[in-house]
Amino acid sequence: MKISVSNRRDFRARAFIFVILAVMAACIVLPYLWMLSNSFKTTKETLIDPSHLLPKEFTLEGYRKVLTESPFFRWLGNSLFVTGTNTVIVLFTSSLVGYIFSRFKFRGMHFLFLLLLFTMMVPAQVTMITTFILVDGIGLYDSVFALIIPAFVNAFGIYLCKQFCDEIPRELMESAKIDGAGNFTIYRKIVLPQIRPALGALAIFTFLEYWNDYLNPLIYLSSTKNMTLPLALSYFSTQHATNLSATMAAAALIMVPTAIVFILFQKQFIKGISMTGMK
Repeated sequence: MKISVSNRRDFRARAFIFVILAVMAACIVLPYLWMLSNSFKTTKETLIDPSHLLPKEFTLEGYRKVLTESPFFRWLGNSLFVTGTNTVIVLFTSSLVGYIFSRFKFRGMHFLFLLLLFTMMVPAQVTMITTFILVDGIGLYDSVFALIIPAFVNAFGIYLCKQFCDEIPRELMESAKIDGAGNFTIYRKIVLPQIRPALGALAIFTFLEYWNDYLNPLIYLSSTKNMTLPLALSYFSTQHATNLSATMAAAALIMVPTAIVFILFQKQFIKGISMTGMK
């Protein structure tokens, strides 16, 4: 059976796209594989012969040093508490405020929404000093709550949830209200299930943002016991500058929670990104 010219062109185009994507994926994945490999090598092997990927002398000394000679689990608990709390709060406030902006009409609504969008255009460094003064003024300096309270509201999350709430048929909400459902019941039983893809994408964005946050902990935290993992990694690498195996092991351990979150929410994340692009 002969293959048509158009089919051959389609095959060549797909093969070309596949090769390009494979090269891009390799460029992204190889540094992480190199990091994982170095975490199982000795520092001597890493410095003498860093070219080979697999370790010649497999060792867990770097992981032992990280887990036993540093308060790693305290740092991990701080990061999980801050990131988890911020993610839950942002999901709740973003979905609720987005529902309010989409469902209710009140005076000044458009001005408030535009003002909210305007805050997305202001760099975080502009408000850094005023936020520090407020946090220090209420006595939260060197406390993990200094990383939580300023993160109660997320302008991007509100905008994203509002766009999804706009797509929910108003007749569905009105019929629920006729049946006696209150506004919060409508929000909980109708709105939240409908905007689940947006919440999945927002959860990953928020988790990654606060899990990898280095600047805010550097500003608001000073004691070692209250550090989060990104700041603690910098502190640990400085204290163990000559032990590359331990530094790579610490970096590898930091990646584990983010990988788990992405695996759990990847379907909602992909669907949310695609639908957001369509909107």
